[in-house]
Amino acid sequence: MASATHNSYTLNLNFNLRRPPNLLLLNRYSSNFRFCAHGNGETLYSSIRGRIRFHRRSSGQRASIATIVCSSANKPSNSSEISSTAKIRSEVLSPFRSVRMFFYLAFIASGSLGGLIATTQLIGALANPSRAPEVPEIAKGLGIDLAAVSLFAFLYYRENQAKNAQLSRLSREESLSNLKLRVDEKKIIPVSTLRGIARLVICAGPASFVTESFNRSEPFTESLLERGVLVVPFVTDGNSPTFKFDECEEQKPITTKRKRLWQLAPVYITEWSEWLNEQKKLAGVSSESPVYLSLRLDGRVRGSGVGYPPWNAMVAQLPPVKGIWSGLLDGMDGRVL
Repeated sequence: MASATHNSYTLNLNFNLRRPPNLLLLNRYSSNFRFCAHGNGETLYSSIRGRIRFHRRSSGQRASIATIVCSSANKPSNSSEISSTAKIRSEVLSPFRSVRMFFYLAFIASGSLGGLIATTQLIGALANPSRAPEVPEIAKGLGIDLAAVSLFAFLYYRENQAKNAQLSRLSREESLSNLKLRVDEKKIIPVSTLRGIARLVICAGPASFVTESFNRSEPFTESLLERGVLVVPFVTDGNSPTFKFDECEEQKPITTKRKRLWQLAPVYITEWSEWLNEQKKLAGVSSESPVYLSLRLDGRVRGSGVGYPPWNAMVAQLPPVKGIWSGLLDGMDGRVL
């Protein structure tokens, strides 16, 4: 019997065993299990905690019943929560923003206080006919105070908007860096491991889109590898892309490079889907549209678009990661989106 709810899973399995196990040891045994579910063209993976319990039917029977109870509660991460790491990176990238915002607030407070004083003086001058000549001067000072408050309020608002946008981008990059990639059958790494090593290109779409992206990259295989490009094919329709490699002896070197270019595979599809859907939402792109995202060496998004990756443009724009130009041009990956 198995039952599941959104973001939580409970799995009960009953087995009949012909030979009773060592109950003294197994009654205390608990371990980690991998839960896998398929539905709506999507595969869900979750690390769950399980416990195995063995029960003897009766003292005279040899058969035993093993019950495995597994449960998990994977709460989705709240994209609105900003990690401390993202805040620290924001401070490093814009070290004087906090100072500017402090002075903007100080000027707003000073202007507001001056405006309040000028307002009371203006009311008193209007109420007293003998002070009528002072009204134009007081009104002039009040106008200056209001203009100063409006100006610095606008500057503070704009600075705060830039800060929030930067924090949001850094938070998304931090989420991306924590996503997992499969290098081979035995090795799974987070995206952050490839910072400074590879420029990832994420191809996300149906299996046919990923297959065509694979075919279009063939003429640029060597040039892309020289520029540290590695492709992450992310299939969104649940099908498997068709990667055809020429295994003949003459084409073996290029086949090896082709496999290296396309060796990565996303792990934990749900987490990748959540991150990708958030990117599409921010860009105003339909969730069904096939897209590509190109990352810089430092892990930030340098380019994205709907459709196939422009392999020829990447070769023309990106510098090699090795050679005399590697250190000088490491930051020439294009502007950050």
